Amino acid sequence: MAHLFHNKNYDERSVFLPENLLREARRQKNIKECNIPKICILDPDGDIVRYLKNHSAKISSCWACYHSELYNANYRDLEFGIIGCAVGASYAVLLAEQLFVSGCELLISVTSAGKLNPELKSDYILINETIRDEGTSYHYLPEEDTAHIDHGLLDQLRPLWSNPVLSVQLGKSWTTDAPYRETRSSINKAKHLGADSVEMEASALYAFAKVKCRRVICFAHLTNSMAQQSVDFEKGAENGSLASLELIYATTKLLSPL
Repeated sequence: MAHLFHNKNYDERSVFLPENLLREARRQKNIKECNIPKICILDPDGDIVRYLKNHSAKISSCWACYHSELYNANYRDLEFGIIGCAVGASYAVLLAEQLFVSGCELLISVTSAGKLNPELKSDYILINETIRDEGTSYHYLPEEDTAHIDHGLLDQLRPLWSNPVLSVQLGKSWTTDAPYRETRSSINKAKHLGADSVEMEASALYAFAKVKCRRVICFAHLTNSMAQQSVDFEKGAENGSLASLELIYATTKLLSPL
C-alpha cells in the first residue's frame, strides 16, 4: 500500500474539482443552480430509498450529478436528501464531494455490514474508527493516519447508546474494496485488530471528512455473517428502513442546528 500511494502530495490542490464538474452537468442538462437539502443520506443497499419512493420521496431538481439520483424526502419533521446504491469507497466519496459543494452540511451513511464480533448485541454500530483496507482513503490521508469520526461529533452522539428506541453502540469497522476476497486469514486479521464489522465505505468517507473538514457520520447495520449461515441478510420490517430512519432521525436531533 505504501508503494502504491507514495508521493501523493497531500497538500496539493486537485485540478479536477467537483463544483466544476457540476457546473458543466447543469449546463448540459439544463438544471438550475440551487441547493440540495442540508442533511443528506447515503443508502448503499437502496432499501431506504425504495421505501421512501413509495411514500414521500421526490426526485431532486437541483442535483446535477451524472452518476446518481438524489431524492428529497421527509421522515417526521426531518427533511433530507438521499441517494441509494452508493456502494463502495470510491463511489461514496465521489458522491460526498459533490453533495457538500451542492449545499449539504451533514452526511450520514447507513450501510449493511458483516458482523465480526459475536459479543455485539446491537443491530447497528456507529463506526468510530476504521481499518483502511481500500484505496480511496489513501488519496486523502497518508498511511500512518487513522480514519475516524470527528471527536466533536462523537461527543454529541453519545446519548444514542442509551436511547431505548434504538439498538446501536460504538464500534470499529474494517473497510474493504473486495468483499469476495474476505478470506479466513483476512477476517482473522481484522478481528485481531479489533474490527466489529466489515463494510465498504466508512474509512474513505471519514478520510474525506477529515481532510475537507466536513461532517460525516457512518453507521453499519449488522445484517449478515458474510453468508456463512442460512437465513442471512435479514433486516426486519421494510428491509430495515424504519429502524434506519429512526436512527437517522435521532442522530440529527442530537446535533447542533444546521
